[in-house]
Amino acid sequence: MTIKGVPAAFADLKENYQGSVYIQAQCHPLTHVIGRSAVNFYPEVSEAYSNGNSLCWSGYYHGVMEGIIGKIGKDKILEKMPTICDSIPGKDSHSFDYYNCVHGIGHGLMALTENELFESLKMCDNLIGSWEESSCYGGVFMENVIVDNKNHFTKYLKPSDPLYPCNAVEDNYKNPCYLMQTSYMLKVNNNDFKKVFELCATVEEGYKLLCYQSLGRDASGQSISTIPKTKSTCELGVGYIQQSNCIVGAVKDFISYHHSDVEAKALCQAIDSSINDICLTTTTEYYKTL
Repeated sequence: MTIKGVPAAFADLKENYQGSVYIQAQCHPLTHVIGRSAVNFYPEVSEAYSNGNSLCWSGYYHGVMEGIIGKIGKDKILEKMPTICDSIPGKDSHSFDYYNCVHGIGHGLMALTENELFESLKMCDNLIGSWEESSCYGGVFMENVIVDNKNHFTKYLKPSDPLYPCNAVEDNYKNPCYLMQTSYMLKVNNNDFKKVFELCATVEEGYKLLCYQSLGRDASGQSISTIPKTKSTCELGVGYIQQSNCIVGAVKDFISYHHSDVEAKALCQAIDSSINDICLTTTTEYYKTL
């Protein structure tokens, strides 16, 4: 990476992807590593982004922000944060690249604070705009749940209380938390989606649907965004509310993974007709952000 550059790193990743279960499972964190290293080539956010790749849920862009924020440092980050993403096109329309930048700030703050979740959330509050703040919160919570206890540790997850920290944070942080938390809920429940659907049903009112949508993201993520497996997983939900929200989360993940709406539309055609309309509407609206 330090010799051949970003294009060569992605070419190598793509070449080895299909033949490696490890790379398929770890592709997102691997692209984080490419992004962090890219800052050595492209010290400006816009330059790093324009030379990037959205492979594997845009991990590269999140890694770029980790590298950028690491270079800024804790003493200056609060001053610099509001303008870090100004050079990324699509601020007014909340484009996908702009989202990845602001979301990536959350990842970067967790690296900067050594995974101090509550401190990182408060730092996100220095961004201008509620959408920007929420996107940053999502990066913080995502970083919290991808802990592997090898290279990445956190004290803000509890096996005895898989809804934590979502049930402990202030209300303005709950939405993005519940949209991420099912990845951990599945981990501590032996990947039993049916059990986690039941856990989501116990979530405080106002956040249940987000929990089901988070399960949809996991259903897509674990199947590497393939239709039959994602469909059958969402069908483990009981009734229209659970299944339709699972599909909403899944089609968004399909689009993020493939960077296309083709596969998402195919998923919509494969599911029960009662869910088809909300699936297609979600696909259309979400794809507009790319």
